[in-house]
Amino acid sequence: MPPLIKLKAGEMSLVEDPFTQVADEDDMPPGDVIVSLARFESEGEALLSEGRAIGVRIEPDEDVEALAYDLPRLAVVALAFPKFGDGRAYSYARLLRERLGFSGEVRAVGDVLREQAGFMVRVGFDAFEPADGASPQDWARAAARHRHVYQRSADGRAPAFVEREGT
Repeated sequence: MPPLIKLKAGEMSLVEDPFTQVADEDDMPPGDVIVSLARFESEGEALLSEGRAIGVRIEPDEDVEALAYDLPRLAVVALAFPKFGDGRAYSYARLLRERLGFSGEVRAVGDVLREQAGFMVRVGFDAFEPADGASPQDWARAAARHRHVYQRSADGRAPAFVEREGT
């Protein structure tokens, strides 16, 4: 199981992952689970009725808006980065936070590297499964690397042009 780094109240920390990621062909274990979108669409109601916390993994070629109706009942949306250069999950995270109002955990999974930390935090990710063995301290430094930002995003930071107007 990969390490899980969570961002809470501005602090990055290593936490125990309470979720089991379940492949489509695997039997459903007890406890909290993260399943694929396809499995959630077929078994979601039954899983949710069992009183367990449910997460759904979204691949880049899937429509995150398919979860719009069920988001209030989900604990986690895990957005997959199959390779470093595929950035569709950034758009999905911002969409989840800003348009769909998702307040649960948005987790980055797959080829997740610390160089991406600042951008991930800006668009609304708050949990990370680093593929590069980075520590929470590494992630905190990477997330805070850039003092100024140049556009608005889900993190609410003021862009540089707004900061200049205030001086």
